[in-house]
Amino acid sequence: MAEITIEREMTPTKGRYVAKVAGVDGEGELTFSRASPVMVIADHTLAPDSMRGMGVAKAMVERLIADARTEGFKIFALCPYVKSQFDRHPEWADLQAH
Repeated sequence: MAEITIEREMTPTKGRYVAKVAGVDGEGELTFSRASPVMVIADHTLAPDSMRGMGVAKAMVERLIADARTEGFKIFALCPYVKSQFDRHPEWADLQAH
């Protein structure tokens, strides 16, 4: 499995997770909006073709989940990929905003 590096960039109202894989062109991205101090809206997830099948999108969602647990916010999954990951992981249900 490729080593995935994920960084979070934030402004007061928006943010994104940026994923890179050493030796692979492009970057994955999961964007979000901060609806309130206790809720973010996961808008969009993209892994470029150069990263398909490497687990990049899943790794970004897992980082979002870890940050939500640590920082105490809930996630509204507007992005279909993030929603599908919530559906696959019932143990994350406590972090999902409806």
